[in-house]
Amino acid sequence: MTVDLPDLAAMDAFGARIAKCVRAGDVVALSGGLGAGKTTLARAVLRALGHPGEVPSPTFTILETYDDLDPAVVHADFYRLRDPGEVAELGLDDYREGAVLLAEWPDHAGGFAGEAQCLEIALESRGQGRRAVVRGGADWLGRMP
Repeated sequence: MTVDLPDLAAMDAFGARIAKCVRAGDVVALSGGLGAGKTTLARAVLRALGHPGEVPSPTFTILETYDDLDPAVVHADFYRLRDPGEVAELGLDDYREGAVLLAEWPDHAGGFAGEAQCLEIALESRGQGRRAVVRGGADWLGRMP
């Protein structure tokens, strides 16, 4: 499925669509080049789930948790990882327990595409806007409206 995201309002609406569908244990894997909109989309999902405050980019902290949401969310940016083995050092599995993982640069963490609960979203720049190419794992079939 492809979704055209011509402006910020469209990105927010797409984030709201994702938020309506996520369940604990899901991974939303956000890929695309620098400036493609990964963090913007993650922020839209978090706002739609009810997070009222700022959403800092986890570029330097790598992980930001939102335990007050239902379901809880872990927002990760794996850009700075040099080796997928570093994910174990972060204790990611512990953070993921009962939470949704919004994963930027998932390939730097070894990828999540093989997981049934993974929704892959590749963001591409298209003029002033973006385009999302979306593929869902087996558990996502029929979930996205």
